[in-house]
Amino acid sequence: MKLVWYLYRKILPLFFGAMIFFALVLNLVDLFMHIATYLQNNVSVKDIAMVMAFYVPKTVWYAVPVAILFSTSYSLSDMYASNELEALFASGVSLFRFTLPVLLLSVLLSFGLFFFENRYVVSTYEKKTELQDRLLNKVTNENNSDVIVLSDNGRIVYKARRYIESTKKLSDAYFVFRDDNKTLLAVIYAPSAFWDEENLKWNVQGALQYTPSGQSFITGEPDSALTDALTESYEIFRKTNVDVQSVSAREAKIYIEHLKKAGLPYNEQLSEYYKKFAFPFIVFIVVFLSVGLTGKTKKNVLLISLASCISASVLFYVTMMVTMVFAKHGYISPFMGAWFPVIFYTIASVILLRYSRT
Repeated sequence: MKLVWYLYRKILPLFFGAMIFFALVLNLVDLFMHIATYLQNNVSVKDIAMVMAFYVPKTVWYAVPVAILFSTSYSLSDMYASNELEALFASGVSLFRFTLPVLLLSVLLSFGLFFFENRYVVSTYEKKTELQDRLLNKVTNENNSDVIVLSDNGRIVYKARRYIESTKKLSDAYFVFRDDNKTLLAVIYAPSAFWDEENLKWNVQGALQYTPSGQSFITGEPDSALTDALTESYEIFRKTNVDVQSVSAREAKIYIEHLKKAGLPYNEQLSEYYKKFAFPFIVFIVVFLSVGLTGKTKKNVLLISLASCISASVLFYVTMMVTMVFAKHGYISPFMGAWFPVIFYTIASVILLRYSRT
């Protein structure tokens, strides 16, 4: 237990210091990129501070993997350079056994990073973007005109003259229902339809149903079985396309389900959805790699630690970028596109640990 606390005392102060440093650098870079426009628009210091505060969770999310890699790599390399690890090995303590508490900590951090992003980073980054766009006089409009949405694999077609985000309303809307052979079953017209957040469906108002009968149509009240099928989420009708990377896992899943029901390509979006779960495990990967690389040199510990920190991060990012491109074009499955780098570098870390000095 004393060895565990000793290792944590070596790594954790460096980790928190590096995390704060990297997060601060990212926040300052964002500030300096827009400082000229802030001054030109006479933005107050308070508003600038609010933008920076909303950006903090995102910068911390970016900084955690690099900070844990640097702190682990530097601490272990420094212990090796000062012969502390040699003393441990001589007493019968293996490198894996000694570093196991850090590996367990990295797994907990990986899960924590996912929940942190899903719970806080997405919402605060959205607030940061909205406030920054307003301060920079960038106009964003989520209302949409002449909307057409396919749902239920093309069996339901939504067409509306306008979607209004503030009230989640469709105006001058047509809902076309077809069977599996795309034969017309009915058309419902509604001057307006509002999203029912409780029942997760569209409530039509003043609606009429047109049902084909021979060469004409029968007009009547809407069939409740058809109106209850109008469950396509209001988020799909927004003017902006949904960026899976910038929304929560729940919202991403809704969007992907829409693409599936509409019969549209969804490989890229599904890959990004799986990436939300796979990417946080970069924390575990970089710690495992740093453990496996321990003992390669006793010279220039700080420089070597920084170099390995940057190299391991870049290799992981590049590998994931390549596999995500393959998944987008259908060469590999979306699941493998997101998880292959995690699996590959875990195996590589095991091999490095197997042949490291213990």
